[in-house]
Amino acid sequence: MSGSIFDLYKVDTITPYARMLREIWMGKSLQPIVIAGGGKEARLYIDAARVLGADESSLDEIGIEVSRLNARLLSYAIGVDIVYPSIPTDLEEVSMAASTGMVVVAGGLHPGQSTNATSALIAERVNAKLFINATDVEGIYTSDPRVHRDARLLKRVSVNELLSMLGRERFNAGTYELMDIVALKIIQRSRIPTRVVKADPQVIKDVIDGYDLGTEIVSEE
Repeated sequence: MSGSIFDLYKVDTITPYARMLREIWMGKSLQPIVIAGGGKEARLYIDAARVLGADESSLDEIGIEVSRLNARLLSYAIGVDIVYPSIPTDLEEVSMAASTGMVVVAGGLHPGQSTNATSALIAERVNAKLFINATDVEGIYTSDPRVHRDARLLKRVSVNELLSMLGRERFNAGTYELMDIVALKIIQRSRIPTRVVKADPQVIKDVIDGYDLGTEIVSEE
């Protein structure tokens, strides 16, 4: 779940997502497992710590801590009656939480991993039927749509095509893109059905209902 939905000055922005996740769990016999991003607050802490001399590993740990706080906020909003009571901190804890059948909300797990890579690992571990990467844009474009007006939304793209696009990228803490190389490799090796969509409650619900929205990432082309 995009960190952009978490705003400490407008916490009511979390409510529609929490309501949607609660409805999915209660009405569709599905178990949402949600990984919260760090968002603006994480970037602020990371930038401050970088200025003060922290190394990249320490900056990653800060991002993880903030994402776990965001996860806790979302879990409160969903409702303690259906959410696993603690925020998992490793894959074993995620597996244990998932085995209860409750909604599971987590943040980051390990330094050096993006939220996307963490989400892909968790999807692999629990044998998820669908991995939805909810972001602040409608899907994966041929170029950054916020910069290039002629950017074209890709409805379907292979992992190999994305790996080619990302092969020369350099990642620092707090600057991960829509999908990184580690996440894509995990999606590819386990053939995880994956979609990148706008972080909008109705869009996410529609994708779960089978609508062809956002970008579908396929393991082979």
